[in-house]
Amino acid sequence: MHTGKQIRMNSIFREDNRTVIVALDHGAIAGPMPGIENPYQTIKDAIDGGADAVLTTRGFVQRSEGAWRRETGIIMRLTGGFTVLRGTFEEELISSVEAALRLGAIGVAVTVKFGHEREGEFIRNASLISDQCELWGVPLMIEAMAKGSLYGNPLKGSADPSGIQVASRMAQELGADIIKTYYTGSPETFKKVVEGCPIPIVILGGEKTEDEEALFKTIIESLEVGGAGVAIGRNIWQGGRTKKMTRAIVGIVHEAWTLEQALLHVK
Repeated sequence: MHTGKQIRMNSIFREDNRTVIVALDHGAIAGPMPGIENPYQTIKDAIDGGADAVLTTRGFVQRSEGAWRRETGIIMRLTGGFTVLRGTFEEELISSVEAALRLGAIGVAVTVKFGHEREGEFIRNASLISDQCELWGVPLMIEAMAKGSLYGNPLKGSADPSGIQVASRMAQELGADIIKTYYTGSPETFKKVVEGCPIPIVILGGEKTEDEEALFKTIIESLEVGGAGVAIGRNIWQGGRTKKMTRAIVGIVHEAWTLEQALLHVK
């Protein structure tokens, strides 16, 4: 691995080879959602909670400049280009690795929706970004999604184990250094995803849930079978307790907190 890329990877992952990434890239799609109205305060709370990195957009970084500290890395989203106003949720390439570096990023992220009718375009964009990442020594996170069917068998939702297993490996083959994807619902199926993909896999959080016990249990199960941590957004900041939720997840990921310890912390 490129020396610069390895150094940046070490800034995202701690010595236990795990990471807690707070996803704050929602505003460009959905506007001022509850919990991210004040970028400075949200970033400060995530950092105070112990986040290793933040996945976000250029506007969020620019409006929270004074909150950043050296121990928390910026992973800049390079794809997007859609909003809730149109509702098509299709990815476009909207920035570059060089632009991310100018804003202080140590990594970049793109989404690839495998099985989508524009699959080839999404793959091409990710591959071109991967070329730039190799040139500049920047870690690439691919958010791997799967839809459609596999060998004629329709996938059963966005977290279908067979779809996630294939999508994660295909994203790695495109040059990803980190995979962000869905937890597949059980340790047994997620273990197969991890075993089939030779790079770190972090799980996303999805829509906001009021069931914190289920959220924490999912994180613990993913770690037990080789998951590398989380890249969670709404379930950290949308409830108005960004610092507490971040700290609880850091405790689970890095300090082997039990489910009971994490729940007690966020009460």
